[in-house]
Amino acid sequence: MPEKVALIGSGNWGSAIATKMGINAAACSDFQDDVHMWVFEEYVKLEDGKWVRPARGALPPEGKTWVDEGYRTLTGVINELHENVIYLPGIPLPKNIIANADIKECVTGATMMVFVIPHNFLAPIVPKMEGAFAKGAIGCSLIKGIEFEKDGARKPILISDLLKTEMAKAEGAPTVSMSVLMGANVANEVAKGDFAEATIGAPNAEEGAKWCKLFNTPDFSVTSVPDVAGAELCGALKNVVALGAGFSDGLGFGGNTKAAIIRIGLKEMQKFCSEFYGDRKILQDTFLESCGVADLVTTCFGGRNRKCAEIYAKNVVAGTKKDWETIETEELNGQKLQGTGTAKDVMLALKGKGVEASYPLFCMIHKIAFEGEEPKKLVEIAPTKYY
Repeated sequence: MPEKVALIGSGNWGSAIATKMGINAAACSDFQDDVHMWVFEEYVKLEDGKWVRPARGALPPEGKTWVDEGYRTLTGVINELHENVIYLPGIPLPKNIIANADIKECVTGATMMVFVIPHNFLAPIVPKMEGAFAKGAIGCSLIKGIEFEKDGARKPILISDLLKTEMAKAEGAPTVSMSVLMGANVANEVAKGDFAEATIGAPNAEEGAKWCKLFNTPDFSVTSVPDVAGAELCGALKNVVALGAGFSDGLGFGGNTKAAIIRIGLKEMQKFCSEFYGDRKILQDTFLESCGVADLVTTCFGGRNRKCAEIYAKNVVAGTKKDWETIETEELNGQKLQGTGTAKDVMLALKGKGVEASYPLFCMIHKIAFEGEEPKKLVEIAPTKYY
């Protein structure tokens, strides 16, 4: 039977990856044609040629609904125009991508599920799936971040492991085998068709091949490695290093400084993986895949984390400091930063194990971002011997 594919998430990256999934689902007999894409429902209206939403926290006039005020549901607009007019404007979505605001309906009978939502959405969303997906279903996470176990040790936990655990909680729910997709993938560039690579971290070759078949296109080259943890950790940790790159840009430093940040950042990423996930048999070759050094480079030169960190540093230097939430609201059109949350999580892990001294870059990035340290201190970190 053809695989039934569900896409859980419809933001900038979710909509971008939908452009690849939709093409392959329609063209390959291995998949059912339609891909249901779960959308967090919002109301939108066309004003002066631009789609807008109500102001954050705003309510419709008493006794009225947003529809009464001329707004439409985002799902309705996506299904009519085949475009995510808020999160990926100007890029056509394949017509077999079906926007759906009901998460349970979206995943009912699904045999392959792709997760691409902010990780703080997982707790309210996953329980609503209630095991509606098919027995033997497999999943693939595109979510970049780290969570923590709730016990006193505060051990870091992979999002893919968290998803697997949460989906298995419903009575009778089958276990879902999880893979990840990570890589040097700026969403808008992928959506436009600029050539890009990505890495599937898969638990076995068979599942890796299935995911490659779903995602791989002539302009989006996807390969598989037998290293879920390594690929996923690269995708999370590189966003912390990108904050450092943004601070450097905000201070006006050049390519030499950024190259040093990237090099030191990669070493600390490798050390963190070994320190906290040594039992997962992380492959050193994974750091040379698209999910590793390539993703680190592109994130440190582009992307939202670098951009917002540059703005943060410039405002600190100018004496007009803005908090992260304000910058996020002003610059990201409803998207969320990943680097700031991951930087906090990484710091929790380092402090929990008492190894802060071995991670001078990660610690300095946290101090600048959250402890009031001057951005110029970025280049004053003490040299550390990693071997």
